[in-house]
Amino acid sequence: MSGEAASGLRRDAIGLREVLFQSITAMAPAAAVAASIPSGAAFAGGSLPLSVLIALVACLFTASCVADLARELPAAGSVATYAARGLHPAVGFLVGWGYVFVEALIPPLLLLQLGFTTAGTLHEEWSSYPADLWWPWSLAGAAVIAVAGYLGVRASVRFGLVLGVFEVVVLLVFAGWLIGRAGADNTLSVFGTSHTVDGQGGISGVFAGSVYTVLAFAGFEAAAPLAEETRDPRRTMHRAVLGAALGIGLFYVVTTYAMTVYFGPDRFGTFGASGAASWEGVARASFGLFWVLVFLAVVNSTIANANACANVSTRTAFALARIRVLPGFLARLHPTYRSPVAGIAVQSAVAVGAILGLGFGYDPVTAFLLLATVIVTVVIGVYIVVNLACAGYFLRRGRATLKPVRHLLFPLLGTVAFVPALLTAAGVPAFDFVTRLAAPVSYAGPVVGVWMAAGVVVLVILIRRHPDRIADTARVHLDEPVSAGPRQNGAAQR
Repeated sequence: MSGEAASGLRRDAIGLREVLFQSITAMAPAAAVAASIPSGAAFAGGSLPLSVLIALVACLFTASCVADLARELPAAGSVATYAARGLHPAVGFLVGWGYVFVEALIPPLLLLQLGFTTAGTLHEEWSSYPADLWWPWSLAGAAVIAVAGYLGVRASVRFGLVLGVFEVVVLLVFAGWLIGRAGADNTLSVFGTSHTVDGQGGISGVFAGSVYTVLAFAGFEAAAPLAEETRDPRRTMHRAVLGAALGIGLFYVVTTYAMTVYFGPDRFGTFGASGAASWEGVARASFGLFWVLVFLAVVNSTIANANACANVSTRTAFALARIRVLPGFLARLHPTYRSPVAGIAVQSAVAVGAILGLGFGYDPVTAFLLLATVIVTVVIGVYIVVNLACAGYFLRRGRATLKPVRHLLFPLLGTVAFVPALLTAAGVPAFDFVTRLAAPVSYAGPVVGVWMAAGVVVLVILIRRHPDRIADTARVHLDEPVSAGPRQNGAAQR
């Protein structure tokens, strides 16, 4: 066995089906439909399906950029490598520094949601169950994800595939049921501006709704860090990233349309994430025990999302550790499963620490909101940088590969689409529909600032002492000859 094969991640372990669902589950479709997308109803009202459609088109611009870069640069470093090649290795390091940080925080975010959602539902059904006994469910989810990751990429992504199929099928069946029950109330007018909430001014309400809906698309790029473990990665990554963004975007459109026409477009402004005017509330009131499947789909979605993002964080950390810009022990792999076991251990420790520390320090819902604000702020910033990197990379390659629409216009449009979402997530009142963040959620900005400032300090030190390591951020290991393996192996161990 060559040095590269012996020391690297397991090659050719998974295919298109698995990496497609890696991105799909990272988008948490059931949780997004039930909890995230309804936040746009306060502005778009019964025109929310149009907001979702606009958000889909907007996100496809960035998804196209990521997909093209993933095909050109199949690397576990993914967005860090793209920024290093398209802009500058120093930018690539900072993107990787921020991306590892927030991807490591996504599992505790979702596991907090798993905990308080399960505890709240059990308390509602059986009042003897304490509503504040949420933490055993969160810790159980952390254990399941750690075991799946330890057993290797094949076990982890196939676990995610099963979970992803379940949540998508349940919501699609329920959506079909809603459309059927709506009968004569089915109408394409929900794709116009006539049903927006009073005072939102038609198109401005739709725009506000689309900004909140854009946040539900985060995660479509999650297939990219698995490039080195995927068969035919150049072709597979491109299809997985675009397929997930388009497929789940259409899923969002169908499910939102179904609930809007069933619930009533003109009163949809009251629809939300909980209570009678919610997905679970409608299922409880109208479809008997079917609400249990909706509840299980949402719970399932939190576990699947946490599992997918644990894969992202550990692979990105591995990629940065093997070039020694992160501690080298994070590049250690299991001798049999080829899983980044040190990274999985650190990921699990971060998850448990954040769950218990923030969950008990505040409460699980507040901790969820704080982590969500930190994560979304950085992830959207990463998307904007990757859009710029796409333009930079193909401009450097020359006219032979440059396609002006895909590599110049799409990055511009993708950036324009994500800037309002970034301001909204950060609570910057650039628009009248943006709400200022209150403490402790407002601490998200300083947390991000401190982390990125620390990254700048590390960057300066590395540039002065080990500039070659920063330059290596742009390396695509799959493109290197087998003889490069010992260097990578040594780099991973030092």
